[in-house]
Amino acid sequence: MNTIGPKRIVCLTEETTEWLYLLGEDARVVGISGYTVRPRRARQEKPKVSAFLDGRIDQIVALQPDLVIGFSDMQAALADKLIRAGLSVFITNQRSVAQIFDTLRLMAGLVGAQAKAEAWIEACQAEHTRMAAVAAAWPRRPRVYFEEWDEPKISAIQWVSELITIAGGDDVFPELATQSLGKNRVVADALEPARRAPDLIIGSWCGKKFRPEKVAAREGWAAMPAVANGRLHEIKSCDILQPGPAALTDGLAQLHAFCASWSATA
Repeated sequence: MNTIGPKRIVCLTEETTEWLYLLGEDARVVGISGYTVRPRRARQEKPKVSAFLDGRIDQIVALQPDLVIGFSDMQAALADKLIRAGLSVFITNQRSVAQIFDTLRLMAGLVGAQAKAEAWIEACQAEHTRMAAVAAAWPRRPRVYFEEWDEPKISAIQWVSELITIAGGDDVFPELATQSLGKNRVVADALEPARRAPDLIIGSWCGKKFRPEKVAAREGWAAMPAVANGRLHEIKSCDILQPGPAALTDGLAQLHAFCASWSATA
């Protein structure tokens, strides 16, 4: 490990942990979120000291971190508690693909791993360009309804909507994707997704198992192309709803596979 930047980091969300491991800076990580599943070995190696909205303040303080890193306005209350406990806290709030890349660069700069980060980002962006070019050759693009939560129904956040576009699809609720807060992406009219006639439904219920049979049974949804043709799929939230490396790679690859499969039969 190089000597630049913080030596003891607590990561309140998974994407920061995954990024530091990818950069080879995992020795700096001294505490992680209990929701962390990527990388798998982080759960075995690091103490789990937080949920998403709250954390074990005493345990975090006891780890003597020189930096605590979190994500989103939803962690404001947790950040406040940690700051009042005397810790240095850094909260990011990335929402778009471009902002995710910028945040990854920022994190890499904190630990002096810029060169390794740029190599990873360059390869990732090249894959995005290649994938978009493949999709551009398709005769039609699938219309995609992405559901982040079921009750109430919450549609795709901005980076997911943008990844759908890169993958070769079109988000059926693009006007909601620009809303950063989940409450502002609620689809209030239960029949509106059916009216927008998506070819694909992709569920990622934020840590809860997606139930395609329940979605297909919703009143007024039977004639929807996605339901009529059995095109309901799940992407696990750890692969797509964390604004970090996983979404830009594994999450996007799954989106592309679903879109490509539809295109091949359209």
